[in-house]
Amino acid sequence: MTSTVEPVIDSHVFRDTLGRFASGVTIVCGMDGEEPVGFTCQSFYSVSIDPPLVSFSVMTTSTSYPRIRRAGRFSVNVLAHDQHAVSSQFARSGTDKWQGVSWHPSRQGDPVLSDSLMWVDCELYSEHEAGDHLIVIGRVIELCPEAPDGREPLLFFRGRYRHLSSLPQD
Repeated sequence: MTSTVEPVIDSHVFRDTLGRFASGVTIVCGMDGEEPVGFTCQSFYSVSIDPPLVSFSVMTTSTSYPRIRRAGRFSVNVLAHDQHAVSSQFARSGTDKWQGVSWHPSRQGDPVLSDSLMWVDCELYSEHEAGDHLIVIGRVIELCPEAPDGREPLLFFRGRYRHLSSLPQD
């Protein structure tokens, strides 16, 4: 829906305001030929149970996502509270994001991070332009086996990595 009056929203205020919403941290991965590709992503969520759909958003300027899109499939790895270094590593451009990262292929060949809290493997279902981002929807075709190990998720809140026990009580 389009408004007739464009509000003036300061981008820094917008980011700070939405930073008060705690989000999980994921690594979206795929294969470009024989090479694994991935990037850190905070905007991941469930869309539908029937069919099983998930979604993430990625900047239109991403250099990693077009390489994943070509394959038409991807995995989403939810990080555990002790994986902030992995998140930071995959958030950087121009570096070897996979250095020191242990992974194995899903049944369809997408990278699954060995120590992730959980993962889903998807086929590209649809893609929608939304401002400076793309909204990507994937149909889940494989889930991680249940692993009740008691670890907490890695969260991003107020511009910092957190885990459940470190969230301020205010």
